[in-house]
Amino acid sequence: MAGKTIEAAGGIVLRKGAGKLVAVVQRSKDDAWVLPRGKLKRDENPAAAARREVVEETGHRVEVHEYLGAITYRAGGRPKVVQFWRMEADPEPSHELMPDIVAVDWLPLKAAIRRLSYPLEKLFLRHAIARALKKQRVKNAKVKTVVAKAKAGKTDNTKTGKVKPAKAGKRSHKRKLKKSAQKKSASKAAARQHPKLKRQAKDARRAGKTKDRAKDRGKRKAKDKKKNKSEGKNRKPKKDRNKAAAPMAPPNTAKTALVAAPPARPAAQPQAVERSPHPRKTILQRVLGRLAG
Repeated sequence: MAGKTIEAAGGIVLRKGAGKLVAVVQRSKDDAWVLPRGKLKRDENPAAAARREVVEETGHRVEVHEYLGAITYRAGGRPKVVQFWRMEADPEPSHELMPDIVAVDWLPLKAAIRRLSYPLEKLFLRHAIARALKKQRVKNAKVKTVVAKAKAGKTDNTKTGKVKPAKAGKRSHKRKLKKSAQKKSASKAAARQHPKLKRQAKDARRAGKTKDRAKDRGKRKAKDKKKNKSEGKNRKPKKDRNKAAAPMAPPNTAKTALVAAPPARPAAQPQAVERSPHPRKTILQRVLGRLAG
């Protein structure tokens, strides 16, 4: 069963005013060259432990900067984790070295990597310091650009990377947005700090909303009124069903009297049927007459 993890902290220390010189220390117990580091004390912060160990092993006061990462390996059958921070040391030493350290060397990066005894520390130093130096270069370049712009009164074009003179009397859209965002953030912060201001801001927002609603309501009413007016012009008047129907006027008898009535047709008279002198014989009489004759 694996034991409890050993926690340690240290630093990649660069010397101020001496270029990119990195501190490497030699231990007395095995004469190995390592980065300055040591174990954490009980309930000790890792960053504070890293500062303490670096000061004890290099003899220089240091400033602790960003966290660079950690390496893990097994020591005495137990897992060990060592966390590192980037640090800057004073040019001159201020403390004596602790007994566990034989010597301290300040070397350029490539020479310091070659001097280290453990491959894992070599690899970590190569990559960690490269990232740290890159960040530092970017930061320094930004500071230089800001200083140059402040001196020359110029603005910078982020798309092309070139510096061009600022236009007098004109504010860019970005500046306006930035200014409005700053005002909003300031008002929000003030409202958070003071409950009274927060209530006032809330009441102001509510009053603004009611005003906007009243305006919208008035606009809608005016619009509906205008629409009803325009529709009323084109609409035919409705007949009032409740009114009684007007009585019909009597026919004009004077006019009808003057109009002559059409002549009446004479009634059809029945025509007189001429009767023969001899009476008509019946069929039986005819048959009997033929038989007799």
